[in-house]
This record gives sequence, C-alpha cells and structure tokens, in this order.
Amino acid sequence: MSDTSNFLHVSSVLNRQSIAQHGLDWTRMGAAPGIAGSSRPEVEGIFVCRGEEEAGFFLQINNTDGPVDIWSVDGIDEELLLDNGNGFVYLPARIPAARVRLVRSDVPL
Repeated sequence: MSDTSNFLHVSSVLNRQSIAQHGLDWTRMGAAPGIAGSSRPEVEGIFVCRGEEEAGFFLQINNTDGPVDIWSVDGIDEELLLDNGNGFVYLPARIPAARVRLVRSDVPL
C-alpha cells in the first residue's frame, strides 16, 4: 500500500497568484526563475521537499532574485516520486490548487 504524505514546495513570490489559481504546473513557469536559477523547467514535474530541513536547503540556494513562499502540498503518493539524479524528488504531474496551501510567505533572500 502506498503512503500519502504532506510535502513542501518552495517558489518565488512572483508565482503566488498563479499557484493559488492553477496549482503547481511546470508549464506555467516564467514569472520568475526556478529556485536554482533555471529559466526553464529542469524536469516535467514539480519538485517537493521532504520536510523543513530540505526546504531550508532550497531557501539557502534561492536564485530567484527575491523572496520566496513555502507551500504545503497534500496527498502526494510517495511511490510516484522520481529522483532527479541529485537526491531531490519530483512528482511527474501537475498538482491542483486544491492540494496546495501557502504556509510561509515572503521568506527573504
């Protein structure tokens, strides 16, 4: 039986309105660079963090040129997560707005 858990997602505050309206969708990337500074999606999916410590790492490498938000993501089946080759995981699917909730906003650089 697969386990569903809460995960976190870190994103630029410039993406807040889009995430609140559309959820997490890599095809809508463009308002701000990715956390690692990429201008295009690194994978066809949504990176998630396995808790505050991992989210803290993404806060430290923030290359968005501004503050970020931390979103709670509900109902992810851990068996569906893929490793990007660097130990970070992503869900190869869009995540609807009903499954995300803003938990920290305007976290500074």
